[in-house]
Amino acid sequence: MKNKGEKTVKFIKKHRNIYLRLMDIFIIVISYYITQFIIGDSLTLTKEMNRTIINTIMIAIIIYGGVLQIFRTYKNITRYENGKDYLIYVLACLISCTIMVLFNITSIMDIVDERINLVASLIIVTSIIGYRVCIRMILTERYKNKEETNNSKKNVLVIGAGEAAKILLGTIKTSMKDTYHVVGLIDDNINKVNYAISGNKILGTRYDIPTICRENNVEVIFFSISNISNEDRKDILKICQETGCKVRILPGTKELIKNKNIMDSFRNVEIEDLLGRDPIKLDNKNIGKLIENKVVLVTGGGGSIGSELCRQIIKYNPEKLVIVDIYENNLYDIEQELRFNYPNMEIDAIVASVREKERLNEIFEEYKPYLVFHAAAHKHVPLMETSPLEAIKNNVFGTYNVVNCADENNVKRFILISTDKAVNPTNVMGATKRLCEMIVQAKNKVSQTEYAAVRFGNVLGSNGSVVPLFKKQIASGGPVTVTHKDITRFFMTIPEAVSLVLQAMSGAKGGEIFVLDMGEPVKIYDMAENLIKLSGLEPNVDIQIKVTGLRPGEKLYEELLMAEEGLEQTKHDKIYIAEPMNIDMSMIINKLNKLSQLLNTANNEQKDEIKSVIQEVVPTFKKNK
Repeated sequence: MKNKGEKTVKFIKKHRNIYLRLMDIFIIVISYYITQFIIGDSLTLTKEMNRTIINTIMIAIIIYGGVLQIFRTYKNITRYENGKDYLIYVLACLISCTIMVLFNITSIMDIVDERINLVASLIIVTSIIGYRVCIRMILTERYKNKEETNNSKKNVLVIGAGEAAKILLGTIKTSMKDTYHVVGLIDDNINKVNYAISGNKILGTRYDIPTICRENNVEVIFFSISNISNEDRKDILKICQETGCKVRILPGTKELIKNKNIMDSFRNVEIEDLLGRDPIKLDNKNIGKLIENKVVLVTGGGGSIGSELCRQIIKYNPEKLVIVDIYENNLYDIEQELRFNYPNMEIDAIVASVREKERLNEIFEEYKPYLVFHAAAHKHVPLMETSPLEAIKNNVFGTYNVVNCADENNVKRFILISTDKAVNPTNVMGATKRLCEMIVQAKNKVSQTEYAAVRFGNVLGSNGSVVPLFKKQIASGGPVTVTHKDITRFFMTIPEAVSLVLQAMSGAKGGEIFVLDMGEPVKIYDMAENLIKLSGLEPNVDIQIKVTGLRPGEKLYEELLMAEEGLEQTKHDKIYIAEPMNIDMSMIINKLNKLSQLLNTANNEQKDEIKSVIQEVVPTFKKNK
């Protein structure tokens, strides 16, 4: 019986146009007889009247059928017809009625008068549209029920009830109906609750998300609000995160316009979305004045910070961008990226080490840079604890080399990329970066070049950041390793940090250590939990979090400001200046001589001896026991 029913359905689908035409003919016939009885002079039909109606019906069938055919109405898929299609039916019937009236006036044939034609036309257009709407409703409900029984479909909740949500719902309905079933929408506008968009009800506000997800077995949440504050975005995403559902985010309106397929515009939630920072406002005019038509040199330009510096610097149209890095693969990648995006810009990528003063001299003498950003450094704390001499060679003497080259070649401004680990350092890496800051401040006193440093905390996504490590550990099934349950760090996105570096550079006068506002410190353990939840998993159930203990040189809390430094607000609300310390260049040279002797006499195995000398050179260094 079931097979017979399916064959009947397939036969009807195959010959649907025939059935629609027959139905339209039936409607025309019935409409004229009904009209005749409604406005005719009697309730009975004489042979003459019947012949007149039959003549009229035959002509009407030809005219109505022909006009509907011209408008290609029989090519429509009834289940997908909408208001535009129904207006075409009205227009077709109006034209047909007009032709019938004109035919009545000009024809010698005996047909019904204009009144009957007009009333019949109203009945015909109402009936044709009416039965098609009924078919659409029946088919839509049938397919909906069929789809709801399909276990492969995922229940979806849409956050936002604006234009983006409307486009999203349309996309799901037309091309993703076999993949997703929309249970409803969420919007914080109370006035919208219980109303519907494209047939999908707005079920509540952000606070109803957990209940709705639980009651409707929601698997995926689409976050489709582009115009929202970062704080609200963070709060809503945290609520979504607690549901255990997979969350996808629609980026800004610009990305939506660029990408015709809205589903391709969605991305996974990243840890950056949970920071809730407001966008940084830059004084592009001042930055542009310093960079435009100038030669700019970036050391360590292939690294995470250096490469982002290059991306943002090149937007201000420098005369030439010189990228220096010892690691050729990263250098090649950023060079190719910038050449592709800025084909008319002069870019020189140079493989060189900051440790080699002669090579640096050649580069500075050839290019005569106006601005120098020094990002080259060893930054990985545990590795530098293992190889402390390498940190001294690269960080301290590498910086000293670049600083001197800048002075000898009349560079206008030199910016050192520093770190919060330079504040009261407990590790070799932080101590070497503190000495770099001291070199910069001392050199500023004896040089025409304006030297400054910018100090900030961890950047999300940078080489050595915990985020890529956690993602790899989650992908491999765990465990996720955290050194201490209470360890906290300041975090900032790479573009955010680099934007503030450029802003600080534009206001530097020389000798400053700029301190960036990193926001509130973040617990690494909480970050690990968030990343696991963002992956649609449950911490310590699906993925274990293992506390391994603090590593050598690691401290629970990082500081951004040394105790002996004051803090002064700048014009930018996210940038502060640490009060310059009185550091003499001759004192720095003495310190460097001690380290130079250390390099000549010690090896990396003599860690205690090396750290003792570093402590002499950097008094704030707290040697790890």
